[in-house]
Amino acid sequence: MTSHLHALSFDAHDPFRLARFWAGVLGWETADDPHDGIALLPSDDTGFLLRFLPTREQKAGQNHMHFDLTSTSLEDQQQTVARALELGARHIDVGQRPEDPHVVLADPEGNEFCVIEPGNKFLADCGFIGALSGDGSQETGYFWSEALGWPLVWDQDQETAIRSPHGGPKITWGGPPLTPKTGKHRPHFDLAPPAGGDQQAEVDRLIALGATRVDIGQGDVSWVVMADPDGHEFCVLTPR
Repeated sequence: MTSHLHALSFDAHDPFRLARFWAGVLGWETADDPHDGIALLPSDDTGFLLRFLPTREQKAGQNHMHFDLTSTSLEDQQQTVARALELGARHIDVGQRPEDPHVVLADPEGNEFCVIEPGNKFLADCGFIGALSGDGSQETGYFWSEALGWPLVWDQDQETAIRSPHGGPKITWGGPPLTPKTGKHRPHFDLAPPAGGDQQAEVDRLIALGATRVDIGQGDVSWVVMADPDGHEFCVLTPR
C-alpha cells in the first residue's frame, strides 16, 4: 500500500504567526503540533494538514511549490486578495505580465502564492486550494503519482499533474527549465505509511521509485528525510 499525504509542512521563523495568517486566509482551525509547531485542520476536502515548524534558517530563493487559490468571481478574487493583504501578505513580482489575470502575493514570511482568476477550467471543482503548483520535471510528476497512488490528470509537453482519487487540490509540475535549487525549500511533504504499515518498507519502496535518503542535519529523529528525483526534500513519518 502507498503512503498517505499527511501534511504540507512549512519551515517558519514564527510558526504561530504564519499559522494565524493561513488560518485567516483559508478559514481553517489551528491545533497543536507535537514537534513544537502548530497545525491547521482542513475545513473542506483538501485531504491533508498544514504544519508550521520552527526554523532559524533564512529563506533561500523562490519556493519550488506554491498555492493556487481559486475564485468564484472577480469580486471573490478581490476579496481574497484584500483579506490576505489585511492579514499581512504583500504583492510581489515573480515575472508575471501586467495583463496576467492572476494575482501573485507572498505571505508574512515570503512564501509565494497566487490568487487565480474565476473561470479557470484546469482548477474547476478542486476547492479553494486549487493546486499546489510546483517547479519540477516530468520524472518527478511520475514519481509522486506512484508514491501517493494518485493518477496523472495531466501529462503534456513535460508538464504533469496528479490528483487524489478522493478529490481536492491538484499537484502540478511545470517541466523544464527548472529553477536551480539554492537550499532547503520552506514547504515539504510529510508522508505517513498506512496504519499497520512499516516505515522502512515504505522508505525502500520510495527509493526503488527514484527517491534518495538525505541528511539535512536532522539528527536522531523518528522520521526519515528523503528527496524526490528533483532533489526536493520530504519526510516519511512513522505510521499514523
